[in-house]
Amino acid sequence: MTATLDAAPAERWSVPFHRLYRAELRWIFRRPRTLIVLGLLALIPIIMGIGLTIAADNGAGPGGGNGGGDPLLTAAAGNALVLPLATLGVTLNLMLPLITAMSAGDALAGESSVGTLRGLLLAPVSRSRLLLMKALGVATFTLAAALLMAVVAMLTGLVINGTGSLFTLSGTTLSFVDALGRVALAAAWVTLQLWAVGAIALAISACTEHPMLVVVSVLAGTVVSTVLLLLSAVDWLHPFLLPKSWDAIADILRDPIPADQLGEGAIRAACYILIGLSLAYARLSTKDG
Repeated sequence: MTATLDAAPAERWSVPFHRLYRAELRWIFRRPRTLIVLGLLALIPIIMGIGLTIAADNGAGPGGGNGGGDPLLTAAAGNALVLPLATLGVTLNLMLPLITAMSAGDALAGESSVGTLRGLLLAPVSRSRLLLMKALGVATFTLAAALLMAVVAMLTGLVINGTGSLFTLSGTTLSFVDALGRVALAAAWVTLQLWAVGAIALAISACTEHPMLVVVSVLAGTVVSTVLLLLSAVDWLHPFLLPKSWDAIADILRDPIPADQLGEGAIRAACYILIGLSLAYARLSTKDG
């Protein structure tokens, strides 16, 4: 009888995980700054598409009058298939990691700064479920951001260049369905990289009450990693740096697709996710709010 009475409060207060997840998504996507960020991300491919078209019409390449610069941007001027990957590739170097860090910073550090995290830690929800809920919230936001940019960029490219301009960097022409598959693969690969950034950001977010510190830390880490990749003196360190394979997104536009760099980048991102979430759980499990 006693055991039954003791179990009743726990059962009464038990909340299904899908309800917690839906509540987290409502909290994320109803914030004005989230909607503003998504709106700005949707504008980027439109601006890039128009700008590249104007540059091509004037006989100037995206890197200047001599047509230099990023090969993806050069090819995107007249190719509806390249614009989504060029947009994702350019923003992956800075913009997308920053908005991922912003989401991860709000997930733990932001709630800690306003005192709501303490209530979550004292609630009858395990620390692992709490971290999983926050991690899935960040993951969903980054997935939505990458898909939004890819879809808008694809539509922009089709409006500007038409459906007859779906060809790879190898010169082969793709059908509309195959082109959509390439864009979906690029969006999924970029999202995986962002999940790795988000996992590290969550680990930092679990250790501070200042969301801006999470954003600054990710920004510094991205910039320092990019600089280190340019230094041959520390080439032994390059395989451990997350941005090492970010340029491999261009391989998705080749026929056949070379999987070496893409696979290496995916494995590296998976390792970062495991490490980041482990560190976040280790800190959250000892945190009292």
